Amino acid sequence: MLGSVASERELKPVYLLTGTDRPKIGVALQRLRARIGEDATEHLRAAEASGEDAVAACNALGLFGGDARLVVVDGVETWKAVDVKELESYLAAPAPTTVLALLGDGIKRDSALAKAVAKAGDLLLYDVPKKQLPEWIAEQFARLGASADRDACRALVEAVGDDVGDLASEVQKLATWANGEQITRMNVEELAVGRAETPIFAVTDAWGRRDVAATLRATESLLDRSHRPRSGELIRLVASLVGHVGRVRKVSRLADEGIRSSEIASRLKIHPFVAEKAAKQAGNFSPEELAQATVRLAELDAGAKGGSRLPPELQLERTLVEITRRPERAG
Repeated sequence: MLGSVASERELKPVYLLTGTDRPKIGVALQRLRARIGEDATEHLRAAEASGEDAVAACNALGLFGGDARLVVVDGVETWKAVDVKELESYLAAPAPTTVLALLGDGIKRDSALAKAVAKAGDLLLYDVPKKQLPEWIAEQFARLGASADRDACRALVEAVGDDVGDLASEVQKLATWANGEQITRMNVEELAVGRAETPIFAVTDAWGRRDVAATLRATESLLDRSHRPRSGELIRLVASLVGHVGRVRKVSRLADEGIRSSEIASRLKIHPFVAEKAAKQAGNFSPEELAQATVRLAELDAGAKGGSRLPPELQLERTLVEITRRPERAG
């Protein structure tokens, strides 16, 4: 973040609000609205309003003089070079009582638009680093008067992904549902709607702990809750298990070489705490066990697609028991 809208500061003629932290952008915009007044605010969308239209709105409002006015233009990432030129010309002599607020997604500080704004106003860049998503989620719960433990916050990222907008929506839903009660990982697994629409990580987590009973329960729950045909969901689950065990195997090899989780995450292009979790799960299996699990899951994939006379769900159950249970001790 390069700046903030503070009530005691003198207003600048233009602000650019961008970044991944959409809730914080909304708060910053609301502060501007509160200072200037809702009745003195005009909202435009860049899809219909060009840079020339925004300038005309600023100048028209400025002609009336008196109190400050606010022109908000949303979606300015779609503006072209000609729109930025119009903005630059306007900012050379902006209307004295008008504030222009530009909102856009993914606008870099070295872009032509950001540079034009920086000369006369403020850049408000609100980003959430991926490593800090669990902390950010905890802050959002607190803002809504709710609380969630760290494990629940991490589980929400696993289920939903790293899109801050999607995460904010799930936080709102969970906070409303909790009604003041502590939100746990189990709540997230039961209620969160992720990109995969089913909590596959509940299965992989149980497998990683080598908890056979929990793995089978999570699998049955996943198959029961899916909106897809049971056979199709089973095939999807097997594919996810193949991918997860393969990732744990790669992490295991890199960890054995003495490579840290942060570097592993960079090499494999996965979230740091996903790499950390995979490394922890890898510690529960020998390299030989992970290799055998990979082979058994490949056989399960072929068998579930018609390569075996056994019912697919029976094949799945047998395979999960085999790759999850701990080896019997000799003697």
